[in-house]
Amino acid sequence: MTRLILDCDTGIDDSLALLYLLGRRDVDLVGIVSTAGNVPVDVVTANNLAWLELCGRTDIPVHTGSPVPLVAELMTTEDTHGPLGIGYAELPPATQPASRVDAADAWIEAATAHPGELIGLVTGPLTSLATALRRDPALPTRLARLVIMGGAFHVHGNTTPTSEWNVAVDPEAAAEVFAAFGRDGTEPPIVCPLDLTESVAMTPDHLVRLAATAGSSPVECPDPSDEAGLRSVSDNALIRHLMDALRFYLEFHHTHDEGYIAHLHDPFAAMVALAPDIVTTIPARVDVELIGHHTRGMTIADERSMTGEPNARIATATDVDAVFDDLIDTVGSYARSYAPSDNSGSGIDART
Repeated sequence: MTRLILDCDTGIDDSLALLYLLGRRDVDLVGIVSTAGNVPVDVVTANNLAWLELCGRTDIPVHTGSPVPLVAELMTTEDTHGPLGIGYAELPPATQPASRVDAADAWIEAATAHPGELIGLVTGPLTSLATALRRDPALPTRLARLVIMGGAFHVHGNTTPTSEWNVAVDPEAAAEVFAAFGRDGTEPPIVCPLDLTESVAMTPDHLVRLAATAGSSPVECPDPSDEAGLRSVSDNALIRHLMDALRFYLEFHHTHDEGYIAHLHDPFAAMVALAPDIVTTIPARVDVELIGHHTRGMTIADERSMTGEPNARIATATDVDAVFDDLIDTVGSYARSYAPSDNSGSGIDART
């Protein structure tokens, strides 16, 4: 079993990343850390608890992080992810509470319990991990691997002209995390930046394949000519909620002239966390600009070691078709095990 801790700001693509990890039978998801970002931290926590309860996985603890970044005021992006962060999806509220262990201590406890085994995956701002590093600077030495979705190196940002969302929300946290690696024999984190993640673009055809793999009925195909906010009528509750979440994401990208697509930054990072060999990487010294009026939150990659030894491996290439094959097979098969006639959200059929 691969032991992994997920730190996220759920989030539509975070939701799909979570379902991908739940669908991997070889993954022991030891905890989910809720970090403020796409939506406020209490909403992130509620989303994580709701997805887990929907899937019958209330055994996985959910930990709540700080409501604000280390220094900056919190900014959220409901226009991208919907008022509750999960698009048009309306998940049944969870009945289970969050863990009493906070987000930073969850990182420390997980790494201590599984030294040299734990994989860390961050698909949101780095606030919780940076706070954990302040409490326990030796934490990186106990991780088997860290994968970060964030940054933009040779492309424009998606939040400012120079900054990617996860870094822009808490640049100080990102700077502290990168500074903590690349020394004392620590394994440099793998960074999945916009340069690569924006090539992982889901289309309606992918959603058709996902529904078909799940055995969902009817097999729906979202289209840009559809009425905005059209809701799924799938008989599979998991697919229905996913369709409603992803439709919002498709509409968002279409409204911003990027096509009727959905960038799947976070599910891709989850795949890299489990199988780093699916990406080509280059070593670099990564730092974050904290002062510039126009460049605050910009990630800088020194690929020639002019400013120090590498502290990151930047993912630069992947087989996008293979990524979607894996995603659709894993999530679709997981949804197929969801009792199709059960629309109440009671979870995955344990008999499967």
